[in-house]
Amino acid sequence: MKDVPVLYEDTDILVINKPCGIPVQGGAGISVCITDILARQTGSPVFPVHRLDRDTAGILLVARNAAMASRLTRAVGSKDVIKRYTAICAGKPPRVEGCITLPVGKGRDRKPAETTYRLLEAVDGYSLLQAELGTGRTHQIRIHFASVDCPILADDKYGDFPLNRRVRRDHDIRKLQLAATEIVLPPGFGIPERFSIPLPPHMADCAAVLGFQPR
Repeated sequence: MKDVPVLYEDTDILVINKPCGIPVQGGAGISVCITDILARQTGSPVFPVHRLDRDTAGILLVARNAAMASRLTRAVGSKDVIKRYTAICAGKPPRVEGCITLPVGKGRDRKPAETTYRLLEAVDGYSLLQAELGTGRTHQIRIHFASVDCPILADDKYGDFPLNRRVRRDHDIRKLQLAATEIVLPPGFGIPERFSIPLPPHMADCAAVLGFQPR
């Protein structure tokens, strides 16, 4: 198992750059997960305090003890932590900036959800979008962008499946084009309050082949 890139580390907190394709926690049928890799890498158990999908890359907060896990979980749950994502999508959203409030879930489990977005660049039928979460529902950004006819490229659950096949064939775009690229923490944790990363390699390659010039 390769080590996970660490953006920040102290005795209480890890801020990591999660690779695409690795789930955060273990479960049925999962042989490798972020928590196991970090436990080996650091020599002690770790506690993730929010989620990223298996196929979503980017910044993830991880506590190194139960007390800090409780503090960070409260901060994330109270919306004191700002999480911004970058996505490469098919189509173009209805406005340059907007807020999507479609409830997420099935049947009686549908819950309110809020994603604000900003169009960063549009090229030949594709969009580079920034999203900020107001809530943290499962697959929220993927569902919300698909709901405004702007599905994320290579999304095999909510995406445009014929288009996904074409971009895989023509451009070898296979991985989900979504990453958590910025996180802002409230004061009081004694660490840098803002972390940001460039697009992960698979997204940078996709952006380049489609003609984007992300800054």
